[in-house]
Amino acid sequence: MTQLFRSLIFIPGNNPRFVEKAKSLQADILCFDLEDSVPDDEKTNARKLVRNALKERGSFESPIFVRTNSPLSGKILPDLKEIVQKGIDGIVVPKVNNTKELKKIERMLSSIEKSRKIKPIQLVPSIESAEGVVNAYSIASYGKRVAAVVFGVFDLLNDIGVEYAKNSKGETYSRSKIPVDARAAGVAAIDAIWQDLKDTRGLERDCKLGKSLGYGGKSIIHPDQIPIVHRLFYPSKGEISWAQRVCTEYEKSSKKGRGATTVDGKMIDEVHYKQAKALLEFTI
Repeated sequence: MTQLFRSLIFIPGNNPRFVEKAKSLQADILCFDLEDSVPDDEKTNARKLVRNALKERGSFESPIFVRTNSPLSGKILPDLKEIVQKGIDGIVVPKVNNTKELKKIERMLSSIEKSRKIKPIQLVPSIESAEGVVNAYSIASYGKRVAAVVFGVFDLLNDIGVEYAKNSKGETYSRSKIPVDARAAGVAAIDAIWQDLKDTRGLERDCKLGKSLGYGGKSIIHPDQIPIVHRLFYPSKGEISWAQRVCTEYEKSSKKGRGATTVDGKMIDEVHYKQAKALLEFTI
């Protein structure tokens, strides 16, 4: 394990103030958004802003992911050409319906990575349609790049013709199926956002329900939601054990004058160390 998925916060990629503020956020994943929060006439500006933010990778406390536009949008290639560079930790792909879409994206991504001499970037497909739910296991188990899957409730409900409500049961089957398929594939599952920023009790109940279904964390849309989500998605024994190993090995490496080292056969660096320390402090 080299990544925690308790909280994935979406940050509008076209908002310079929000991007700057993200430098101090303690979410497990900062996800700069090029999709739903960015109007079509702002896509180009958003790509440039995110590209520049990635060049300042060392100024951010948490791993940085970018949410591209959807496979059917025709905008993924321009997204990838701007954001694939050193500094990006992962890519969230929205509205993934099947593995054919992932295969096309991987081809584009591999070509850019090769030309820029960048290591393979991990993918987090977002499942937001009836077809995606049916294919959730094949999507989650697509390949080594897939580190987690996200449940997108609003587009899913729209796809199946159900109106969203706080106590709606329309997503029950889909919401329950996705973490089971993810666990069978050996990857994490991240639950959908809670939209009502004023209803913290509702968020708490929703986190508890998500955790009881097998989700390891939650998508969020505001910094105030981070501590609530982290408290309710308390680290598992495996996560605590990983954090302890990371701290031990990184501190040993640092004393020898080296930064990066490996844990469980995977590279860790200062970002993982800070993340591990924060997790262990959280469990005290």
